[in-house]
Amino acid sequence: MPYSNDVVKLARQRLAQQKADHEAQYNRRLAQAYTQVPRLKEIDYQLRKTMTLAAQAAFVKGGDAGKAMEEVRKANLSIQEERKALLAANFEPGFLDERPICPHCSGNGYVGTQMCACLRELCRQEQLQQLQQLTTGVERFENFRLDYYPEQEDPVYRVSPRKLMERNLGICKRYAESFGADSGNLLFVGGTGLGKTFLSACIANAVADKGYSVAYESAPRLFEKLNKNQFEPDEQSRSEAARFAGCDLLILDDLGTELTTSVVIPALYGLVNDRLLAGKATVISTNLNVEEIARRYSPQIASRLQGGYKGLTFIGNDIRVLKNRGL
Repeated sequence: MPYSNDVVKLARQRLAQQKADHEAQYNRRLAQAYTQVPRLKEIDYQLRKTMTLAAQAAFVKGGDAGKAMEEVRKANLSIQEERKALLAANFEPGFLDERPICPHCSGNGYVGTQMCACLRELCRQEQLQQLQQLTTGVERFENFRLDYYPEQEDPVYRVSPRKLMERNLGICKRYAESFGADSGNLLFVGGTGLGKTFLSACIANAVADKGYSVAYESAPRLFEKLNKNQFEPDEQSRSEAARFAGCDLLILDDLGTELTTSVVIPALYGLVNDRLLAGKATVISTNLNVEEIARRYSPQIASRLQGGYKGLTFIGNDIRVLKNRGL
């Protein structure tokens, strides 16, 4: 689950802050305990001192660390018991337990070279926050309103927009709920204001909430970033390009609204083709039909979208206009 560098960086900062807060809280409890029961401070000093003496003894005795440590253990046994008794008599259980913030990585974020579950969870949270900044924050399947779509049969498609959109909604919900390595790809096709962006964002939020890495971009911004990576590459642009190629789910919204440049067609072909070959899931929404995609980009791109994506047609009235009318 290759999260973006920005997400991982922010998650690591949060984990470091949580670790520091955890340690600071322990130090405050320790200071409170020393103030309330001064004998505890004396005992802790004795324990540290005898451990130092044990290390010195092991060195002097030719490295017999085991024997030296056993002597320390016996010497410290009584004051350790005294410490336990003082804690039990004056504080609630676990008041001075030195438990790390994470039992697996001690708050470092990694177990060996593998990202720990605690850091993955923070990455999940950070990614959701970033997605919500790109959307309105209400894009959840339960908020999708079918009542905006007419019940009367469309004369061209011979189905009512509401019935068709109810089917599309079900497909998108199942896609998000069962998302995995073999989920495949979706292509949303239809006019402006028919819910393509809303359902794309619903999928993004639901899949990200499951812990998968999601890249959500409008076509103009995605091609702008890929253009920068080609002609003015820097660490940020390389990171963005790698994220588009490697994320578990890429959502490309509003294909066809970007300016057509010499970069767009090869970039789109490479992105679509490479993710198909890698088995990486992609959702694309566009106002263009397949014939228009073939003319605007290339027949090869149109062919890959037809053959490698499940197409969902969106019909009905422009919801933005209906909302502006107060409907």
